[in-house]
Amino acid sequence: MTAQAAHAELPEPVRAMIDAAIATGDETKVRTVTEIARATNPGDQEEIDAIVATFEAGVAARKTAEAEAKVAQIRSAGLFDNWSGKGEFGAFRATGNSDNTGVTAGLTLDRQGIDWRHKLTGRVDYQRANGLTTREQYLARYEPNFNVSDNFYVYALAQYERDRFQGIAARYAVSGGMGYQALKADDIQLSVKAGPAYRVTEFADGRNESRIAGLIGLDFDWNITEKLKLTQDTNAVAETGGSAVAIIDSRNTTLDLITGLDARINRSLTARFSYAVEYDSNPPSGAVQTDTLSRVTLIYDF
Repeated sequence: MTAQAAHAELPEPVRAMIDAAIATGDETKVRTVTEIARATNPGDQEEIDAIVATFEAGVAARKTAEAEAKVAQIRSAGLFDNWSGKGEFGAFRATGNSDNTGVTAGLTLDRQGIDWRHKLTGRVDYQRANGLTTREQYLARYEPNFNVSDNFYVYALAQYERDRFQGIAARYAVSGGMGYQALKADDIQLSVKAGPAYRVTEFADGRNESRIAGLIGLDFDWNITEKLKLTQDTNAVAETGGSAVAIIDSRNTTLDLITGLDARINRSLTARFSYAVEYDSNPPSGAVQTDTLSRVTLIYDF
């Protein structure tokens, strides 16, 4: 039986208008058209309600089927499936332990599962002038997360850094702890995490240090408009003399704070401006505490 036969009492133009809206599958459009139909045909409220109920039931069934298919696809995915990524390339301006302009490149890989999330991050800032390297900084990070509930998750973190102009030949850190998704809306997200950490630093002068530490992290994303996004990422690691007792009374605190503004050009390409502050409260002899990096980059999503 057709929709027209089932609801024959509705005037033909009204019936055609509702059927056309339903054919688009657009819930907002169907809602708008049926509200107009109710206002102009108050005697046909029950029939219009029945049409809307049938449409909404079909939409709900379709969404349920799509969600079940997505879950099944994730559960059956192999190790190298369901990865997405961002490649980033551009220029930077540095102040602090070096004062120069150079090239920057980054790569982020992300795999979303039902309960698990895996994130791999790599970044290189490099500058060479007159046959001499004047900026050489490397960062690599791997972070798996496991969702305990809708808002809480457990994280682990392994990180490698190298910045010889700051006097660090290599720095390794591992951490694990709890995270909390404080805000989770379509246009704004905020998560925080904290936990103990262990950090090994190899200085350029040959000294080595191994310390118990504490890690605090913050990740904030705000979609200001459909094409403009503000991001704020913060990681702070505080080391104590022997055990993680109090971060505020630490011997050496490292703070990485990155504020970014993303402007989407198209589905795959985004222009990004970011400003980073890297602070080390107890740097090696001859190095200053604070570095800043201004980056202008293009990001390609794949």
